[in-house]
Amino acid sequence: MELRVLRYFLAVVREENISRAAEVLHITQPSLSRQLAQLEEELGAKLFVRGNRKIELTEAGMLLRRRAEEMVALADKTEQEFFERNGGEDIRGTISIGSGEIIAVSELAKMMKAFIVDYPNINFNFYSGNADNIKEEIDKGILDFGLLLEPVEIDKYDYIRMPVQEHWAAIVPKDSPLAQKERVSPQDLLDKPLILPSRNRVKSELANWFGVAFDEMNVFSSNNLITNAALLVEQGLGYALTVYGAVSLYGNEKVCIKRLTPDLYSTSVIAWKKHQPMGRAAAQFLHHIRMSIEHIRR
Repeated sequence: MELRVLRYFLAVVREENISRAAEVLHITQPSLSRQLAQLEEELGAKLFVRGNRKIELTEAGMLLRRRAEEMVALADKTEQEFFERNGGEDIRGTISIGSGEIIAVSELAKMMKAFIVDYPNINFNFYSGNADNIKEEIDKGILDFGLLLEPVEIDKYDYIRMPVQEHWAAIVPKDSPLAQKERVSPQDLLDKPLILPSRNRVKSELANWFGVAFDEMNVFSSNNLITNAALLVEQGLGYALTVYGAVSLYGNEKVCIKRLTPDLYSTSVIAWKKHQPMGRAAAQFLHHIRMSIEHIRR
């Protein structure tokens, strides 16, 4: 597969119409149709279902879309890194960062804000997901850095621990008796359906907080996005546990956010792949992160 043809394919996916995609790409419609037909022949799979008004992806087409986006993003990133290496004194380009919904994002945002004062030609691509998703994207070379909630397996990565703590909280329905309490304890949740984070390492931390009663708890659901978990709580389906940073800006009047007692804290790290060459922009930002955290800890 040629990278050029994958870009053609993604243009058709975006436009949902071959004629419009041909106009965007500045090529003729017959030429674009021929390229797509050759791609389908090469892969041995039909990629599109062609309708009167727009085209839709087949299952094979959806798979190729995911892979094509990854390959094109990696190619663009590689070209940018070589451009930076061969460029002049100005550092420019895109720094890609993945993060969970945690309070450390606020600290990272302060670092980004200070950084672009000195490097206005750099922009950021921010990707949200859990630690497992983010590590996959780092491994593929799509992301430069990941802001990861601990505990997390980071043997393959270099990292710096962020200078903030993430405290845990419970999301409870507003009409629940627990909404009247200042804090929520393990005993308060013994007979409640729970909605927990999907990561096993995080569940182990919560199991330690619950103690011996954890094996008898009613775990209704696991979720990797707290916004979805909060909607389940809103419907009275359970009580969700999450780090406070994930819900500190969540404006849902039908749920309450309660700190845990005893306190449960987690830390986070900014991580990058070991022995992975960095572009000038990412390397300079890493230097800025180190200096910023060193200054905070003084």
